[in-house]
Amino acid sequence: MAIKDWPADERPREKLLQSGAAALSDAELLAIFLRTGVTGISAVDLARKLLADFGGLRALLDADHRTFCQQHGLGTAKFVQLQAVLEMSCRHLESTLTRGNAFTDAATTRLYLQRQLRHFPHEVFACLFLDTRHRLISFEPLFRGTIDGASVYPREVVKQALKHNAAAVIFAHNHPSGVAEPSQSDIQITKRLRSALELVDIRVLDHIIVGDAETTSLAELGHC
Repeated sequence: MAIKDWPADERPREKLLQSGAAALSDAELLAIFLRTGVTGISAVDLARKLLADFGGLRALLDADHRTFCQQHGLGTAKFVQLQAVLEMSCRHLESTLTRGNAFTDAATTRLYLQRQLRHFPHEVFACLFLDTRHRLISFEPLFRGTIDGASVYPREVVKQALKHNAAAVIFAHNHPSGVAEPSQSDIQITKRLRSALELVDIRVLDHIIVGDAETTSLAELGHC
């Protein structure tokens, strides 16, 4: 049965208009993006098949051009459209957080950091430099590679914080394994950085570990 023949409250587009995008499943959202299915397969069924083949929405969104286009029903035009949608989403989020809004909403801050860091195949240590009202001054990746005492240099972090005239910072780094559990090295470098920044009266608000679909706050664990 074609989607147009489904009950109105089960059609993805009508469901979105009635209940909002958050009410839709991954397959339903993807079906709206696809717009049409292929011969004998509705857009929703094609979306379900793609999600199963890729192993989920995240893997599909992260697929490179070649891998994406190897799937029946997809092609370069869809790949380009998807990349544009993803970039618009990132820019919208960044714009929301840089229009003078304070980084006091933990959920939004974590989402922002996930968008910035989770796609890297290697560890990246970054910093949000904030003003006295905890508004974003700058987001900067500072170091890459294994995050431990030998690869993150407190002197460089302090130097950058003073350059931006920051009053507070939020650290973040990703775990390419996808597991957001902090290591002992993560905890130790956070303590070293906090001690170094205290000397110049700059507060460390948090250190966020970014995994695949989750984040962990060292502040919530009592390490900041």
